[in-house]
Amino acid sequence: MARIDGEIIIGRPVEVVFDFTADQRNEPRYNPRMIRADKVSDGPVGKGTVFRSTAKSMGRAVEMRIELTGYDRPGRLASHTATKLADIGGALTFDPVPGGTRMRWSWSVRPKGAARLLAPVITSIGRRQEQAIWTGMKRYLETAQLRP
Repeated sequence: MARIDGEIIIGRPVEVVFDFTADQRNEPRYNPRMIRADKVSDGPVGKGTVFRSTAKSMGRAVEMRIELTGYDRPGRLASHTATKLADIGGALTFDPVPGGTRMRWSWSVRPKGAARLLAPVITSIGRRQEQAIWTGMKRYLETAQLRP
């Protein structure tokens, strides 16, 4: 199992950051690797919401099923992501700080099949990718004119 943890400060209120992050359909706006993200469950975004997404990884399209397993607005958002190569579970936490929001992530990555041998590599790559994804979201949120 690989563990990926990190944090970032985003210059927006905690409720804005939480709501934007919770809706997976926003990810293609700030993550250039995300090809598409669709909400496939009924009702508003909350615990139990399911998304289907496709991302580019090493030149291939990777299909993902993402389920929100915890939704405690605006403090904590938990999820489980399933792909052919790995299961990823964990949570994001959101804390108000002067000038914005401290967002922390903590993921457990369980590679499947032969990918289990790559756990150390997955951890290293995963840390860089997560930092890049959330830095992209930070840039987007701090510069975009968001509608209420």
